[in-house]
Parts: sequence; structure tokens; C-alpha cells
Amino acid sequence: MTRQKRSHHRLKRAVAPYLYLSPSLIIIGLLMLLPMVTVIGYSFQNSAVLRRDPSFAGLKHYQAIFADPVFWASLWHTLYFTCMSVVFHMTIGMIFALMLNSDRINPTLRNILRVLYILPWLFTAVIIAVIWRLLLEPNGVVNSILMQLGLIGSKVEWFSSPETALHAVTFANIWAGYPLFMVSLLAGLQGIPKDFYEAADIDGAKAYQKLIFITIPQLMPIIISISLLDFIWTMQVFPLIWITTGGGPIYSTEVLSTYTYKLAFSSYNLSQAAASAVIILLISLGLTLFYIRYQKAR
Repeated sequence: MTRQKRSHHRLKRAVAPYLYLSPSLIIIGLLMLLPMVTVIGYSFQNSAVLRRDPSFAGLKHYQAIFADPVFWASLWHTLYFTCMSVVFHMTIGMIFALMLNSDRINPTLRNILRVLYILPWLFTAVIIAVIWRLLLEPNGVVNSILMQLGLIGSKVEWFSSPETALHAVTFANIWAGYPLFMVSLLAGLQGIPKDFYEAADIDGAKAYQKLIFITIPQLMPIIISISLLDFIWTMQVFPLIWITTGGGPIYSTEVLSTYTYKLAFSSYNLSQAAASAVIILLISLGLTLFYIRYQKAR
């Protein structure tokens, strides 16, 4: 084989994988990259979409976003909603995973609990929002139970009060999202060698010591990976908040996603909405790059 033929053969082998990937890359470009670039362009224009020849606005819309107190309130609400959700997703998921992995529970009961614990994963965000609106309305089940137990003296409007709305919608999201951690951690628990626990039993280790020094360190890669993914996903939650509170009352549950939606479809300020969307994109991109770097480090 001549040098030219060898070079041509190597080129074909190098290009072949990209040819196989080209349909997917084209679809990704059309459905993801093109809209992202378009939105970024809108954020630097005046009256984007609404006019045929929008003028260049520079950083005007970003300055307006950063000067808006509602934006900073929505950013704080997003951080609270996201951080509390991730922490309790992990905590509840860990408790249930340990329970379902325990040999002390009857196998039949374990199978029943698996079905019950994973139920929130079967519902869409819309169904979850409707369920919790019914449960937490003033005449709902939750108020009735709390009043019978003597924990509250009168009916609480969970989603209508600025003092409780953010906590209520966060609680609903916690209930909806813990199965991801539970399933992932249960798979991780079943992959830990039993020799570690047998050696710990020989040394006289107690249950909490085995949890701290064996279980958690072995699960740490899964915990960090799922926590980062959950943080990225939870930060962009929209349907649950929109259907339950709509960002109210008095902006008490306004998050970045609802803030951007209102700018676009309530105020019809598409340029500022695009700027807000770009800010969300940059935050998500930073978290995604951190996640990728962590995965490569592993």
C-alpha cells in the first residue's frame, strides 16, 4: 500500500465516526444551539421579535435586569428552593435506600415499600402540582389533620400566604424528587462489598460507625454526582411553581424561570426576557462544567 493510500485510509477512519454522528449533531444544532444563539442575539436588541428591524441595545437589558429588585428576590427564592430541595432529596433518599437495603425488614414488605416510595416518580409535574394544591388548600386534608392534632389553631392558606407559600412549594418539590436519590443510592448500597461490614463487625463497630466510615464514603461519588445534577434540574423547575402559586403572592415564590416567563408573556418585554434567560443559561453552564470536571477527575 502506497503512502497516499495509507493516508487516505487513515483519513477515512478518522472521519467515519463523525459521519455516523452527523445526524444527531445536526438535530442538536437545530434544536439546541440555534435557539440558544438566537436568544443571546435577542438580549442585545431593542424590541426583539416585535419589530422587523430591532436596533442594537448593548448591555441595556442586562443592566435593567440587575437593577430590578424582583430579579434579586427571584434569585434568592431560586437558591432557597433549590438548596432545600437537594438537601432533603438526598436525606430522604438516603433514609429510604438504607431501609430498603436492610435485611431486618421482611422481603415482602420491602417490595411493597419500594412501590410506595417510588410513586412520586410516576406523576408529571402538573399532576403533582394539582395534588398538592388540593391537599394544602384551606379546607384540604393537611389542615384537617393538623387541626385535629392540635398543631394549628386555624386553617392555613399554604399557597396564598407570603409567609408559607415558598416553604409549601419547596415541600411539594421535595416530595416529588427524592426517588431519584433513593434509587441511585439503593443501587450504590447493593454494590458495596459485604466484606467491609464483616470486617467492621469483627472490630466491634456500631451501626452509626459503619454508616459514617463505610457506607457514606463508598456512596460519596454517587451523592456528589446526583446532587449536582439535581441542583441543575431543580433550579429550572417551572410547571410546579407556575401551577401552584404562579410566582405569588406578592412575588414570594417568584423564581428565575417564572420571572423570565412573565417578562416574555405578561409584559411582552422579550429582550429583557432573553437577557434573563441568558443569565440562567450561564448559571446552568457553570454548574454543568463543574459537574463535567468532577466526572473527569473521577
